Amino acid sequence: MKAKKERSNFTGQLGFILAAAGSAVGLGNIWRFPYLAAKGGGGVFILCYLVLALTFGFTLLTTEIAIGRKTAQSPLTAYKQLDSRWGFIGLLACLVPTIILPYYCSIGGWVFKYLSIYVTGGGHAAAQDGFFTNYIVGTWQPLLWMMIYFGATAFVVFSGVEKGIEKFSKILMPILLVLVIGISFFALTLHHTDASGVTRTGLQGLKVYLVPNFTGMTLRKLFIVLMDAMGQLFFSISVAMGIMVTYGSYARRDTNLMSSINQIEIFDTMVALLAGLMIIPAVYTFMGAEGMSVGPGLMFVSLPKVFEAMGGVGNLVGLVFFLIVSFAAVTSSVSVMEAIVSSIMDKFGYTRKKSSIIVTIYTLITGIIVCLGYNAFYFEFKLPNGTVGQILDIMDYISNNCLMPLVAVFECILIGWIIKPKVIIDEVTQGKYKFQRKSLYVIMIKYIAPILLCVLLLQSVGLLRL
Repeated sequence: MKAKKERSNFTGQLGFILAAAGSAVGLGNIWRFPYLAAKGGGGVFILCYLVLALTFGFTLLTTEIAIGRKTAQSPLTAYKQLDSRWGFIGLLACLVPTIILPYYCSIGGWVFKYLSIYVTGGGHAAAQDGFFTNYIVGTWQPLLWMMIYFGATAFVVFSGVEKGIEKFSKILMPILLVLVIGISFFALTLHHTDASGVTRTGLQGLKVYLVPNFTGMTLRKLFIVLMDAMGQLFFSISVAMGIMVTYGSYARRDTNLMSSINQIEIFDTMVALLAGLMIIPAVYTFMGAEGMSVGPGLMFVSLPKVFEAMGGVGNLVGLVFFLIVSFAAVTSSVSVMEAIVSSIMDKFGYTRKKSSIIVTIYTLITGIIVCLGYNAFYFEFKLPNGTVGQILDIMDYISNNCLMPLVAVFECILIGWIIKPKVIIDEVTQGKYKFQRKSLYVIMIKYIAPILLCVLLLQSVGLLRL
């Protein structure tokens, strides 16, 4: 009871929604979503994503927010309160942000570096072949920008829930949304004639992005797209990493959880779709269909070349784009750090300041190791899923491919079969609020979600070859 009385809270429903949406709208939406959409046949991927967001994503998001508010605890201690035998889920859930934070800050440093280039009008340099590779294999610049990025993240977390996270989200999220909408519409006005005389437009790119292309789409390929979309949802809505449990624990008792969850879903899905709208029509216009097949390098390699091809306005567009990405990245890394800090506070009774200092020391040391993984500590390691990675890739694989699906599977078993869905339903309907999609929730948490998650987990660890 003491922990509940002393625990900080968001001042209202709007603060909770914007903070949770800020967590969900991160690099996963703006970096990962567009290249997966391009890989998955544009509209085919989007169709799969939307169906999963309204079913699978909704189920996990509802579960974690309700667990957080019911227990008023962060993940490390929340699951144990539900059932003492299942406290290990909290440990696994807390491990995820602990692994993610250092390498996320390393990538955030890349974003800040590119933003600084466009702020100083140096977009031409960023468009040159080898620029990105030369940057990440450097020694001092990646370290410096990682530290600057983490400094911005830590400042918000040190400031607390109301004066830090909530205030920060209320300022940045509306700005981010306006900028995303603006640059998305700009992308549709683009047109370009290449050296062979072929003219492409942003509207044609929009068609490639939104209209499902089932040409050559076998059941096997469709299933791969479905698994990609499900994996993307973990990033998009920040589930299975303790964040939504933490933010749910800060929600006031009179908050309408179902209304909040619906708005978080809408905000997150809208930004994810707009991120693709910002990127894919522009890349298609200037680089054709081939330019959309570059994978993760889409943001740091292809887009600077697109901005360069735009001529005089390109540097300004690049500046706005990397400003958007910077805002989105920081709101997410704040939530990742907060999940760890909050867990330490709840588990050991430490103050926010002491907990934040512990996480800061850990993140800086591990972040330095991650940055040096491209030069001094460089090596190649073949992962079970067949890819070859370095330190950052290994950490990403462990957290995203292994731990997150595992946490979600255990979560479904605990809620669906051990303590029963009624526990979550009662929390959501507290205050006589309605639980929309209640029947869907019960079916998903007990049957469909666990099966899909087991398939995803087996595929992720290389035991199931599709």
